[in-house]
Order: sequence, then C-alpha cells, then structure tokens
Amino acid sequence: MTGQSRPGAKVLALAAALAAAATGALAQQPQPFFAGKTIQLIVSTGTGGGQDANARLVARHWPNHIDGRPTMVVKNMPGAGHLRAANFIANQAPKDGTMIGAIVPAFLLAQVLESSKGIQFDAAKLSWIGSSAAINSTVYVWGKTQVQTMTDATRQQVLMGGTGAGSYTQIYPHILNAIVGTKFKVIAGYATTNDVNLAMERGEVQGRAGNNFNSIRMENPDWLREGKIRFLAQVGLKRDAEYPDLPLMHEFGKTDDDKRLLRLFSADIAVGRPFIGPPGMERLDELQRSFEAALADPALLKEAKDMHIDIAPVKGEELQAIVSDIVSTPADVVARARQALSDLEK
Repeated sequence: MTGQSRPGAKVLALAAALAAAATGALAQQPQPFFAGKTIQLIVSTGTGGGQDANARLVARHWPNHIDGRPTMVVKNMPGAGHLRAANFIANQAPKDGTMIGAIVPAFLLAQVLESSKGIQFDAAKLSWIGSSAAINSTVYVWGKTQVQTMTDATRQQVLMGGTGAGSYTQIYPHILNAIVGTKFKVIAGYATTNDVNLAMERGEVQGRAGNNFNSIRMENPDWLREGKIRFLAQVGLKRDAEYPDLPLMHEFGKTDDDKRLLRLFSADIAVGRPFIGPPGMERLDELQRSFEAALADPALLKEAKDMHIDIAPVKGEELQAIVSDIVSTPADVVARARQALSDLEK
C-alpha cells in the first residue's frame, strides 16, 4: 500500500508505546521500604537458651512475610536483667523499623518497682509488635536435693542460681522469701541462664527460678523424661494444661493481699515472648501484620514443632493493654512489693 503506513506497523508501534509506558510506570513505582534492607533483632539473653532459639526461629521466617523481604540478623545483648537490651531498643534503635527487640519482659516489673536506676524507658510507650507465645514460668530444684515441696523450702536453705538483679532468676526467690517464708539463697553472678543450668547440674546450686515450660522441653527434655528436676511452683495467671496439679506461685499467699502481690509478679508472664520496637516506631502496623502472618506460616509451625517450641501468638494490641495495666499498678501494691524486694537493691 503506497503512501500509507501498513496496519501491522501501526499495531507494532502501538505495542511498543504501551510497553514503554508500562516500563516507565514500573520504574517510577516506589520500592517497598524494606527491600534490600537488614532488620536487626536484638535478643536480651545469651545464645543457646529458649529465648534465643525462639527469636532465631521467628527471624528465619518473618522476613518472608514483610513486603520487600529484608534480611533479618539476630544480635544477642544480655545483661542487667534484660534492661541493657530494653534501654538500647528504647533509646538507640532507629524508629524506621530496622531494629527491633525480642526481650524477656522482666523489665516491666523493673519499671513498676523502680528497682533499678538504669531504667531509661516507659514500657507503655514502646511499640509492641506481638508475642510468639505466653507460657508459664517455673520454680524448681534439682532432683537430688531433699526439698520436695515449697513447704520444705520454708524449712531449709536452698541455693538458687541467679543472673542479673532484675531477672526472674532472682525476683521469684526473693519475693517467695518475703511473702511465703521460703529460705532461698540466690547465688548471683552467672552471665546467662545456661550458665545457671550448668551450675545446677554440677551441684554448685540446687535450683533455679524463671525458666518456662517450653524452654525446658526444648533445651533439657531429659530433665523431664528422667525426672532430674522437681517443680515447686509454676508462675502465671492460670495453671498450665499439662501441669494442672502444680500450684501457681500466687496460690502460696496466706492472705488476699499476699496473693494480689504475688499476682503482680505473675502478670507479665501473660506478655510471653514479646517483640518490640522503640517508642513511635514507624511501620508498626506493617510489622504487626507480617508478624501474625509469620506465626501462622506452616513452615514456621513445622520447624517449631520439630524444635519443641510452643507457638501461641498474642497480638500487639493485646500486649499494649496488658502492659498499660501492669505499669499502672496501684501505689499501695507497688510499695509493698518494693519492700519485699528491698534486699535486691542493696
């Protein structure tokens, strides 16, 4: 056809123009914020324990559910009864979501009781992403000791291994001494809870507090299978389904006021294993949604089952409500609790 462009050429030209426009649109479309970035996950314990294993499990799967699929790197920051990591997240972590924490929530009580001059945060203002599980903690002794029950521990001294002054390894024995009349003597100074476990196996100490059921099942299943440890109490607001006959710590209170005080020291167990960010963290909604998705991922659940790690998620909004309630504990309860733990501050 002379003097006229061929229909086929017009079609090709139109297709090329559309392709160019599409390419331009894709080029102008912004990349997801986390694309190509690294998220640091700060863990408040040393390596090898239940908290560390849980955090690393989540870190392996969580990025798959974050838009942009960033890399997630775990960094351990033990010390000061978990306050070192809590302070770091609250004050030094960038607010863009690239640094978050997996921190044992003992720091909640530290704030309420003002038990440390090193507290540099308000827990109610932290960004609560979610918790992978809320599992009861424990107080136990090595099976070779003569102590059979909590009553026995009121009649004879029991050496308990401890880490930082703000950790459960010290808090539970001290509050039981003050309220229940037990004779726990904490041997402090161990760097990590794994060191406490080893010390107990070597006979340096006779027991330990602040280890949850899941960590024991994962780290030391032989202790349960062979009866190497003897539980004296569990810590939480309701009894674990697998241990319905094991008393809760607050049930040892002699009066209603005693029980209310011991419940204060049990409430943060409902927070479980939380993942948090600094106050005012950006992209909190995105991290909350992706965290929930990761904990429902069949691949994560399968690996958790193989590792004997329990997954029982708590949403960030629920954690925020629990934390706000804890930090607003009535002054009279706080005053008595502080008196009960006064020797920890010496």
